[in-house]
Amino acid sequence: MRSWFSSGCLALCLLAQNAAAQTLLIVGDSISAGFGVETGQGWVSLLEKRLAKSGGEHTVVNASISGDTSAGGLARLPGLLETHKPDIVVVELGGNDGLRGQPPAQLQQNLASMVDQSKAAGAQVVLLGMRLPPNYGVRYTEAFASVFTAVAHEKNVPLVPFFLEGVGGDPRYMQGDGIHPNAQAQSRLLDNAWQVLQPLVEADKSASG
Repeated sequence: MRSWFSSGCLALCLLAQNAAAQTLLIVGDSISAGFGVETGQGWVSLLEKRLAKSGGEHTVVNASISGDTSAGGLARLPGLLETHKPDIVVVELGGNDGLRGQPPAQLQQNLASMVDQSKAAGAQVVLLGMRLPPNYGVRYTEAFASVFTAVAHEKNVPLVPFFLEGVGGDPRYMQGDGIHPNAQAQSRLLDNAWQVLQPLVEADKSASG
């Protein structure tokens, strides 16, 4: 009897683990780190609250660092994948590459490597694209923007072409530096990301159930 109980308990424990919280890993820069806004007001914090209200069990790990580049994210990614074992990886990087005038080809290579590594670790990937102000020149800004589309198409991953859609360039939603979204913009950022995150989250919820 004790042996049966122990076996039954083991089976139930395994089922509980399989239904455990899905993990979302956000690897981004200052926009996802919540630069200039109060703790709990950033779009990633709002994402946690939305997921909690949705009834699903999800853990959000915000591994975003202000000032980070795609090279920095790529260097940090292996350790993050090993530590957190995410089900979904959201990559929000590239803005600082562009602001520093780094080659778009290098950005594309870094993002593609991040997607490959995340997929190899068993995670689904979402790309949050960026665009640059027009003062960087038409040739460079178009080449920069096309990187995200190219990676998403090549690697077959969901893409938000411009994460700051409806926010960037609008003084109502930007901080004084004209680069970072303010607190009022954060819900808009979440809505932009949610377009591609919602199907993945709901699929995870169905699989866990």
